[in-house]
Amino acid sequence: MTQDFRARVRAGELLVGTFVKTPAPHVVEILGHAGMDFAVVDQEHAPIDLGQMDMMALAARAAGLPLLSRRWGAQTDWIAPLLDLGLTGVMVPHVLNAAGAEAVCDAVRFARGKRGVSPSPRSGNYGGMGIAAFKQACDAASVVMVQIEDASALEHLDAIAAIADVDLLFIGPADLSQSMGVDMPSPQLDAAIERIIAAGRAAGVAVGLFVGAAEQISAWHARGVSLFVCGSDQAMIRKSASQAMAQARG
Repeated sequence: MTQDFRARVRAGELLVGTFVKTPAPHVVEILGHAGMDFAVVDQEHAPIDLGQMDMMALAARAAGLPLLSRRWGAQTDWIAPLLDLGLTGVMVPHVLNAAGAEAVCDAVRFARGKRGVSPSPRSGNYGGMGIAAFKQACDAASVVMVQIEDASALEHLDAIAAIADVDLLFIGPADLSQSMGVDMPSPQLDAAIERIIAAGRAAGVAVGLFVGAAEQISAWHARGVSLFVCGSDQAMIRKSASQAMAQARG
């Protein structure tokens, strides 16, 4: 169930999901029926607006799939409207330091006193929940994933991981390698990933990683990563279609 997802993240369970780049509720529903642990709508790199997110959130709820979103921008005002739709949480790109992580947590957790309150949207059962119960339920279930994908953020790992409302440090290897000026893959990138894992372990915070293929999961899981975003819906379709054509053509 989606309400258990935060507990599973914080417990360090092996969780596997994917990015969704297609603005269609059917994709979300299919991923839920396929048994994925979660999905992240990639509003950072795909043209998906709030109205489309509404339908995708509805599909996620119907399929019992925890659904998160990430999107561009240094501000955090995009977070609350998505949580109001019933999303399970957010993944925020390019969190550079503790101040950035605190701003994300302010936008998510009602207990911090800065997020606007209304139980009238889907997340409040369309007014079926009282304000106190609504705030408590949302704070208990909403997942905060902060992306570590900048070289400068490596100097602030301990401070970021020390924030109690941060549920997971998510590693974006492509942007991190670019920021570091190294290849992907490379020993230097692996060392940086290990450094993030160590910071998470020291603080008791889960660590996540993007991988391009499921074959990469076991090795990184053994090294301490517990949550994986594996490819995307569009990558899966392309790979399956290419394999089908290759087999058909002999």
